[in-house]
Amino acid sequence: MKTPIYCLLFPGYQTLDLMGPVEILHRMSNSHLHYVSREGGQVASAQGFAVETVRLERLLPESVLLVPGGMATRTLVADRSYIATLADWATQSAWTLTVCTGSALLAATGLLDGLPATSNKTAFDWVRGVRPQVAWQGRARWVQSGKFYTASGVSAGMDMALGFIADREGVAQAESIAKRCEYRWQRDAAVDPFAVGV
Repeated sequence: MKTPIYCLLFPGYQTLDLMGPVEILHRMSNSHLHYVSREGGQVASAQGFAVETVRLERLLPESVLLVPGGMATRTLVADRSYIATLADWATQSAWTLTVCTGSALLAATGLLDGLPATSNKTAFDWVRGVRPQVAWQGRARWVQSGKFYTASGVSAGMDMALGFIADREGVAQAESIAKRCEYRWQRDAAVDPFAVGV
């Protein structure tokens, strides 16, 4: 059975937040990527990279939801309708992965309350202010809390994606994928050269 991976796009998302993990996740066994958005149609990143998306209504069982970040999250986090819809999607997912300030969007749903999570360290104060009820981790490349995985800034999404695969399919599979990508995987989530407030 294929694992549906829903890559959630919104105008102004950060390109590498999406495409870094996509390069990793599409190499999972039986993965099937879907590029989706709330309205459907073409969605452009902050860097002008446009992707044709399908309108997301409901996630299939055993699915993965990938939420990138970017400067656009600073306004989107206040969109109550969007956050309510995101809460529904994240609840339907088997796993939800966020990169950078995508964790602020997920945090705004309340689903991370009381759980450890992380985000981009250059935006960390703002992210903490979005939802202080989250146990924000200032030293973490990524954090896994049950079905939720949150990554630090931009490139950390690739490390998190490999960590997710290691949890699902074993460390050897994650290492093999990293090697094929000629990527040096930071496999210890606690090693964070960009840590803040610790």
